[in-house]
Amino acid sequence: MSASRYSYLGPEGTFTEAALRTLPEAATRELVPMVSVPAALDAVRSGEAAGALVPIENSVEGGVTATLDELATGRPLMIYREVLLPIAFALLVRPGTTLSDVKTVTGHPVAQPQVRNWLTANLPDAVWESAASNADGARLVQEGRYDAAFAGEFAAPIYGLRPLVTDIHDAQNAATRFVLVGRPARPAARTGADKTSVVIWLGDDHPGALLELLQEYAARGVNLMRIESRPTGEGIGRYCFSVDCEGHITDRRVGEALMGLKRICPNVRFLGSYPRAGVDPSEVPPLRHGTSDSEFSAASDWLARCLDGRG
Repeated sequence: MSASRYSYLGPEGTFTEAALRTLPEAATRELVPMVSVPAALDAVRSGEAAGALVPIENSVEGGVTATLDELATGRPLMIYREVLLPIAFALLVRPGTTLSDVKTVTGHPVAQPQVRNWLTANLPDAVWESAASNADGARLVQEGRYDAAFAGEFAAPIYGLRPLVTDIHDAQNAATRFVLVGRPARPAARTGADKTSVVIWLGDDHPGALLELLQEYAARGVNLMRIESRPTGEGIGRYCFSVDCEGHITDRRVGEALMGLKRICPNVRFLGSYPRAGVDPSEVPPLRHGTSDSEFSAASDWLARCLDGRG
């Protein structure tokens, strides 16, 4: 395995690259752009890269399906870190292009919902076509295939373009969440401000099936941060669930919730426990009464005493 390489959704100049460069270790790694999320993750599976940074969630559009599906059904990988990056777009054009010249625009599919209102107000007749990434859209504009691309302003000099309009976003404080993924190993150490991700398949479709899944978390005081259904490909109505919760697998409440899920579900894929981006452990609210490790241990000790006739 090449421990000196990190792959990412390329080409050069993507928001993914910008997010990857916020990691301190990125300065000592060879950063390798890949043509797609599956290609970036496959580089890790094959040993060509030690890790891959890929987008997984956007605050406007929701989950990035390519990443969710690869982590759910591809050869197992684990998440070791997350990065949150504020997102604002620039409209990149070839030098000399004016706004009235723009008839075709491109960008990543996740970008379109984040600039839809701006497009309607400023380029109502422009035709949108999706690109593999925002930076790839910039490359296509450079080649003359489109008039403009929505991408990061930082991509303009890479592709010989100029930002015609900057700071474009329909939603204030828009952000994309990226995850650093590696081959399965021991989870990152607990920090006190952690997140645990899993993919869960229901055994059969019956009334209350999803409620039973959620109760495994709720009964132990584990807060869910995200739950998203994805089709399994086995037919209409067959879904798996991608779930993020607060806490670390070594926390008793989280570990017991995962054991409960494994008991009632035919398949549970553990995707990792890792530090929450931008959250200091001192900022995490106190746990609900009865859900701390010490309280779980005290209850276990009480049960042991009962079994010994000392209850």
